[in-house]
Amino acid sequence: MTTTSTMTPITLDPRRIDPSAVVARTTSRSSLQDTWAQVLAMAWRAVKKMRRKPEQFFDVLIQPLLFTAMFAFIFGGAISGSVSNYLPVLIPGILAQTALTVCMVTGVQLREDMDKGVFDRFKSLPIARLAPLAGPMVADLIRYGIASVLTLVTGLLIGYRPGGGVLGCVGGVALTVIAGWSLAWIFTWLGTLARSAQSVQGISMMIMFPLTFLSNAFVPAETLPGWLEAFVKVNPVSHVVSAVRDLFNDGAVTAEVGWAVIGCVVVVAIFAPLSVRSYSRKM
Repeated sequence: MTTTSTMTPITLDPRRIDPSAVVARTTSRSSLQDTWAQVLAMAWRAVKKMRRKPEQFFDVLIQPLLFTAMFAFIFGGAISGSVSNYLPVLIPGILAQTALTVCMVTGVQLREDMDKGVFDRFKSLPIARLAPLAGPMVADLIRYGIASVLTLVTGLLIGYRPGGGVLGCVGGVALTVIAGWSLAWIFTWLGTLARSAQSVQGISMMIMFPLTFLSNAFVPAETLPGWLEAFVKVNPVSHVVSAVRDLFNDGAVTAEVGWAVIGCVVVVAIFAPLSVRSYSRKM
């Protein structure tokens, strides 16, 4: 006894296949609009982390208050003769130091996320390689803004009266935030290279202290030895400090402001691609 069976072939209806959806799912690069949306999503993730870990704001809240008061009352009389005379010199310098210290944390937190395996989950996501790096840095703009405003408010409470008025103060704070964001790319790059968060912090401190204290942030460059004065004049932090002083004290957009902005653009142009390339290799 033989049995025969017939099978009806199944054909796919080509009308149910959306070619654009197939291309969207298989494309290896995100559009500029998609990349921006992904950066904002990562920024929101970083903001939620800040909300759940308020201790991340300790350096932002305490350091500006402590350093501004301490440096003003300890060095004011020795350097400028009085605290009131020293504040126009000090406040922009503290702003630069605070921004540099806060942006240093970006690389440390990045390395911690990579060590915990968080970035391993991003491997399977169709997102731009820039998004996991730029997202937290966008969120850190909140930290830079808070630290800068607190530094200025502390200076006002102890007697600082900026001659540049409200517009000059707004411009100085904005420039400080931009400088902190651009310098954060250096520490982001270090975060992708180092093997642990502790090593990132150690290397970052070795960079932060020379850039901050070997600048015109706390003392006039003219009072330093000739060889040290030459380094201070080319130090990018010195240009930022001088630009913020011009904005705060005079409300003037001088050549120093232009040099500071150009320096920020150059730093981003160099270290942002390096960070993305190093991160891609890790992925």
